Amino acid sequence: MHANRGDRLVVVSTHVGQPSREGEVVEVVPGDGDLQHYRVRWNDGHESIYFPSSDCRVVASGKDRSSWPLWS
Repeated sequence: MHANRGDRLVVVSTHVGQPSREGEVVEVVPGDGDLQHYRVRWNDGHESIYFPSSDCRVVASGKDRSSWPLWS
């Protein structure tokens, strides 16, 4: 999985009845090799470092990010 700053992450709940979590990528944190993790501002207002797994999908922001740095 790869996301850019400004993209939205949607994390699907693995428990019946729990809603999905959504948040905006505010920073791409470099990792070892192809592994990346992200600082995410979640819809409830808190921020955390997120290590994506198979229950996550990326919704691209649709903005031209060609001039954006990989991290700020």
